[in-house]
Amino acid sequence: MVKRDFQNWPKPELVKELKKLEKRKKYGIVWEDKPEEVAELCKTKLPILEEAKSKEIKTDEKKPVNIMIEGDNYHALSVLNYTHKGKVDVIYIDPPYNTGNNDFIYNDKFVDREDSFRHSKWLSFMEKRLKLAKNLLKSAGAIFISIDDNEQAPLKMLCDEIFGQNNFIANIVVQSNPRGSQSSKHLAEVHEYVMAYAKLEDKFKIKGLTKSEENILEYSYTDSRGKKYRLLGLRQRGGEWRREQRPKMFYPFYVNPKDNSVSLEKTKYHTIESLPKRPTGEEGRWGWSKETARKNLSLLVGKKVSRKGTTDFYDIFRIDYLFDDEGNEVLSKPKTIWIEKELNYQNGRNEIKDIFGKDIFDYPKPSFLIRKIIEMTGNKNSLVLDFFAGSGTTGHAVLGLNKDDGGLRKFILCTDNENNICTDICYPRIKRVISGYKNQRGEEIEGISENLKYYKTDKTTFVDAEPTDENKEKMVAKSTEMLCLKEGCFDEVKKGKDFKIFNNQGKYLGIIYADEGIAPFQEAIRKLNKKASVYVFSLDESAREDEFKAVADLVELKPIPAVILNVYKRIFI
Repeated sequence: MVKRDFQNWPKPELVKELKKLEKRKKYGIVWEDKPEEVAELCKTKLPILEEAKSKEIKTDEKKPVNIMIEGDNYHALSVLNYTHKGKVDVIYIDPPYNTGNNDFIYNDKFVDREDSFRHSKWLSFMEKRLKLAKNLLKSAGAIFISIDDNEQAPLKMLCDEIFGQNNFIANIVVQSNPRGSQSSKHLAEVHEYVMAYAKLEDKFKIKGLTKSEENILEYSYTDSRGKKYRLLGLRQRGGEWRREQRPKMFYPFYVNPKDNSVSLEKTKYHTIESLPKRPTGEEGRWGWSKETARKNLSLLVGKKVSRKGTTDFYDIFRIDYLFDDEGNEVLSKPKTIWIEKELNYQNGRNEIKDIFGKDIFDYPKPSFLIRKIIEMTGNKNSLVLDFFAGSGTTGHAVLGLNKDDGGLRKFILCTDNENNICTDICYPRIKRVISGYKNQRGEEIEGISENLKYYKTDKTTFVDAEPTDENKEKMVAKSTEMLCLKEGCFDEVKKGKDFKIFNNQGKYLGIIYADEGIAPFQEAIRKLNKKASVYVFSLDESAREDEFKAVADLVELKPIPAVILNVYKRIFI
């Protein structure tokens, strides 16, 4: 390490150096950060979107609008940080695995196996995007990332740094190739991973999964009401199972041997003591606290079990019903190893082949995988983002789930157009799923009535990020798509020389492009007699309430685009 003489440094430079030293990592993953052209451009320019009107799909005005963005996903995530910050429930991504086989592009060039900065480039690439993605998640949201052994370990450390170790949920093992990869050098690889992190672990909840036929067979008991149930051991089997680790959860139950009922006190009928001991005789602990057990005694039973050295040992079990009191099936807790046959990645290829009539994409994920991820979060109104959308499997999965359970989930898909993947595969796939298609067997597959808006990003979709009067009107006009996305209003209902009004399912949005548009806008909104969010340019972020007193009861004023610039400056500079 080069020694420095700080003796003659000016104070501002010393303070700057001290802050840099404070940020130096003491533990974690370290790599050579490599500049990326699109990220550098976003520091000085305002990234925006441009809608491709010809690709809009509109089938049902009562359904939500899904979004597809063609272009660099860093650019797209930058825009979404203004329009959808804190709005996304689930993120699923299938990033490049960085195998060295030309599967990863950095600064418009493939990264091959011989590139000495191969792993650094991948980490730089992922870090920038994951930081932006984290901002988009709701506090109760989560991100799920498909990965294999090429970058699994570095990705875990990177995500620990970005999302926090405490927010790690699981590293799910997915049996993606049951036959095993014969190209593997030593062992036939049959699995990949899905790494899961919550935005805030204490707020994120897994609702569960619908039980398999095999699971349902476990519910072999029936109570007096005809309700099916199974018995689960109350003694803690894994984790902190020892008495000394959770001493307050070591306490006795008393069992009535005639009806197997359970009490926390010894009585005339409840005479047999039961303690949480392992078959080895080691003292363990219960899975419930004494207070929880007292509240749920009706769900506990004592059962005589075989134990070496005793003929009268009773263990405690809890009743787990198949259906709740409202008749809904109780969901099962997902496991960390997924082995269903539907997860075979060959099924992903077959899905696309069925839609297009030919084999056109090599390694798509099966929609079953993403459906399972989305389903276990349990929110039928969730917003799902995939910024490595590729062939569009995530969109297909969301549409399929909505069809099956009547949900109103929405998706945002972002993908570049390398080898025309967006224009020739991703978009046509979603369009056919919505409109309907004829499969390989000649069967007509009914469409799923949904809506889609299509946007583009490229090097031309940037605006000079200096809030000068000269740029004012241009910036407001270029921000229209972003504001429509932010407010969820897409249908233009009124257009004036210097203003527009949009609507979506009763919600209204007004955009005023120049001061000359204020008066005619007010006249138009008064005639509509509808409340609207209204964006008007203001360099000092003042909402200019005085100029809208005549329609104060109908408008909520919001400054534009200075507020957009400030958001971007906070993110990138």
